[in-house]
Amino acid sequence: MIKQIPNLFTLLNLFFGCLAILVTVQTGLTVSIDPSGQQTVEIPEKIYWASIFIGIAAVVDFLDGFVARALKASSEMGKQLDSLADVVSFGVAPGMIVFEFLRRSFAGQENGLDINLVWVIPAFIIPCAGAYRLARFNIDTSQSTGFKGVPIPAAGLLIASFPLIYWFSNSEWQISLLQNKWFWYAVILITSYLMVSTMPMLALKFKGFSVKKLLPFLILLLIIVVSAFVLGWMAVPVSFIAYVILSLAFNKKESSL
Repeated sequence: MIKQIPNLFTLLNLFFGCLAILVTVQTGLTVSIDPSGQQTVEIPEKIYWASIFIGIAAVVDFLDGFVARALKASSEMGKQLDSLADVVSFGVAPGMIVFEFLRRSFAGQENGLDINLVWVIPAFIIPCAGAYRLARFNIDTSQSTGFKGVPIPAAGLLIASFPLIYWFSNSEWQISLLQNKWFWYAVILITSYLMVSTMPMLALKFKGFSVKKLLPFLILLLIIVVSAFVLGWMAVPVSFIAYVILSLAFNKKESSL
């Protein structure tokens, strides 16, 4: 029974991922007419709960590995179950967030509510790229101290930060950017590419401790803390960009399958 405890954490990760999808698909779009007769289309605030559930899923995802190591209960089944849960929580759920924001971007245009589905379904490239990345990780034995490609939880958390930025930012340029369809297409292409690429990325896996090995993590931690105080939720995309840059700067050797 003890050996199943990590799997319960993994299923909890999946559970919160399902909740994130649920609140996303229930939001819909709110259409209103202002006094000047201008049509306004908004995503209800409820969508930021998807971000919160994805965040909780990320915490649980970290804990299941920690618990598995503490109990010495790691297993092949747990590894596969973890990947299945991650696809839902950090692939499908963020993909649904992008889908809804793309709909919002088009809905603000003339006849935008009748947009062809082909313009918004690219959002689901994200879970496809995440699933590919996880499948490759599961069969690759060389990723013992680092990752190849951005981990799907990092990409999922990046996307989950955008509804929080949208609803809690006072910056007009940030809100305007998140209402732009080209921004979302860029997010789809960049995050998907980073996941399926074989670029060497930092991971919290060490073979011994030294200043050289810890330096990129200390720099990243400093960036996270400072940006969180200064930028609020914008700290998430800033930290994500810093993570990618530091990974490329400190991992000189390119690796490929």
